Amino acid sequence: MEIGTDIVEIDRVARSIKNPRFLKRVFTPQEIAYCRARKNSAQHFAVRFAAKEAVWKAVGKPTLLHRDIQIRNRPNGKPIVIFPLRFKKLARRVSISLSHGRDYAVAMALFQ
Repeated sequence: MEIGTDIVEIDRVARSIKNPRFLKRVFTPQEIAYCRARKNSAQHFAVRFAAKEAVWKAVGKPTLLHRDIQIRNRPNGKPIVIFPLRFKKLARRVSISLSHGRDYAVAMALFQ
């Protein structure tokens, strides 16, 4: 069992998401659409960025890119990780928890 955690400043991510290259390198089109549809989109981008970092740290696969780690919500709001087919076996082995406040976003990932 491996654990990954990450915390980010929401203001730093708010500045970064103004750069289209950053958005394309880190987030999937579905994540971008989801976050932009929210009232404070920077918080949602930040917590997803933290989740991607936490998952990457927990999984420990150097070939896994940020765009390969997609963060979605189930209908009940629980966050889940979606991987592309080449990393399909990882999906059932990862659990995440996300939280954000006014200034910071934090995520934890458990890889079994």
